[in-house]
Amino acid sequence: MKIKSQRDFFAGLMFTAVGVAFAWGATTYNVGSGARMGPGYFPLMLGIVLTLIGLVITFEGMTVETADGEPVGKWAWKQVVFILGANLAFGLLLGGLPSFGIPAMGLIIAIYALVLIAAQAGSKHALKSVLALATVLAVGSYIAFIWLLKLQIQVWPTFITG
Repeated sequence: MKIKSQRDFFAGLMFTAVGVAFAWGATTYNVGSGARMGPGYFPLMLGIVLTLIGLVITFEGMTVETADGEPVGKWAWKQVVFILGANLAFGLLLGGLPSFGIPAMGLIIAIYALVLIAAQAGSKHALKSVLALATVLAVGSYIAFIWLLKLQIQVWPTFITG
């Protein structure tokens, strides 16, 4: 059978793989039942739904005719590197890396670094807009996680707060 839409076919395979991984990972937890859900219930159901969606999309990619076959374009490596790098920097700055002597810099600095690094993935670099977004995210995260949820997350670097 010939692939008639590469985008749909490979997107469906991706959904299916992620769904199977979620469902398989959920089996290590107590699933429970619909009336008494365990910690593995939601990931199992999510995995099943993602797998079904993936199979439908893959089937459509094999059967629904498209004009040019919707080829998959080349990878946007710059964007992948900056987005993954921004998330790695966020984790590193938020928690630090004590085994290498890197201290935790706190939530606010981690959010600013995340937004500034991720903004490099785009084609336009408006520093004012990026800083405004970072400020809104930092204030919103502080309100949501520190004030409302009362999570014990380091907000500022230790050398500032003592």
